[in-house]
Amino acid sequence: MANQKIIEAKSQIVDEIADVAKNNASFILFDYRGLTAEETSELRKALRENDAKYKVWKNTLTKRAMDSLNFDLDSCLEGPSAIAFSTDAVAPIKALSTFAKDHPALEIKGGIVDGKVTSLDEIKALSTIPSREGLLTMLAGGLIGTVRDLSIALNLYSEQKEEN
Repeated sequence: MANQKIIEAKSQIVDEIADVAKNNASFILFDYRGLTAEETSELRKALRENDAKYKVWKNTLTKRAMDSLNFDLDSCLEGPSAIAFSTDAVAPIKALSTFAKDHPALEIKGGIVDGKVTSLDEIKALSTIPSREGLLTMLAGGLIGTVRDLSIALNLYSEQKEEN
């Protein structure tokens, strides 16, 4: 009976991994070998600040979960792997990329972003996107410029009408 209990426990973990992959916008695999315990704590804190989580599951269980979802991440599941995930597609990518700049031991392998397998090149491109707040600031700046131009045009039009 012990074998049945082990199989059930592993099945629950596979289901948990599959749920995490399905219910989050990003699911990023990375190699954490070479990070000290202190650096790992820093990484967890950086991910938490970006509303992301970090978990380590066995590669065989992760592979089973990915196979059940029809995702091919076999090349990413070589060697020890940790997984960062979040409902925000870009947050964990930016956090991991920023952390990797100061800690070369961390290596991003690949993952799933918005329901599709994403290559390392695509992840690097996503890491350069400004944050949500930065994008909103850019949008507000653009809108303010438009409103300013409109007010100047209306002012010039009203001055023209006063002269006539």
